[in-house]
Amino acid sequence: MKPAATLPKEARASFKDPVGPVFTDATELLADAGSFTIAVGDVVTYHLTRAGAPPAVAVVDGRTEREAVDDDVLEGLPDADTDVHVASDPGTVSEELLDALVAAIDRAPTNTTLVMVDGEEDLATVPAVLAAPVDATVVYGQPGEGMVRANVTSRLKEQMRDLAAELETTDAFWAALE
Repeated sequence: MKPAATLPKEARASFKDPVGPVFTDATELLADAGSFTIAVGDVVTYHLTRAGAPPAVAVVDGRTEREAVDDDVLEGLPDADTDVHVASDPGTVSEELLDALVAAIDRAPTNTTLVMVDGEEDLATVPAVLAAPVDATVVYGQPGEGMVRANVTSRLKEQMRDLAAELETTDAFWAALE
């Protein structure tokens, strides 16, 4: 699996801060969500689904904070129109994950997609925001705090481009997000 983007150790601190408000209640988070939701993370996806608002696109890896998720979380993931299995090493976004994510967002919200990652999905938030249309919402987990609601705006896209510039990227990364 070829990485399209890799997080260098010296850039990790830049990716720690949430890019939107943090919620512990999915219903409160959804009160100001955009036209459709993209979830990155198993627990986030589970909570949105339990709140009656399964995401149009969910990216999961069967883990939370480096540990396997509970069976109830796995069983509570949404049924989707399309299930895609990809591989992506920790600290990377593989070309396979990137292509699956972009295709899933292109199909949303009329076709829902569950992207199951063998490896790690943590960095998928960056390309999710970059690939999402303005007015969509990307939701991801903030370890030890809750769920981050990132309502996609042109300003947030610019912020994500700046973050992505700190990644070691390939031409394929940027080409997929055009």
